Amino acid sequence: MSSKAQDDNVFKALAHPRRRALLDELKDAPRTTGMLCDAFPDMDRCTVMLHLKVLEDADLVVARREGRERWNHLNALPIKQIHDRWISQYATHAISILDRLKSDLEG
Repeated sequence: MSSKAQDDNVFKALAHPRRRALLDELKDAPRTTGMLCDAFPDMDRCTVMLHLKVLEDADLVVARREGRERWNHLNALPIKQIHDRWISQYATHAISILDRLKSDLEG
């Protein structure tokens, strides 16, 4: 998959608040699908599974089977790649503008 297509999948996955909430549930430790369903009682299991599928397609979640359980693990690398590609470059530009403004105001 091309880098652009992968970025599109990550942005699509992160665009939905429920998927971001699922990732928040996974940031401290892996969770079974059942645990995630329990954490979101207003969503049925099928809906949780659909959101997990989108997260897997974006490589944000890696699922491992252990017996009858499916453990979902956060893969933060795609988020770091998005940060490195998009956020850090724009943040650096914004900081340089603020630095120039500070210099102009002090001068």
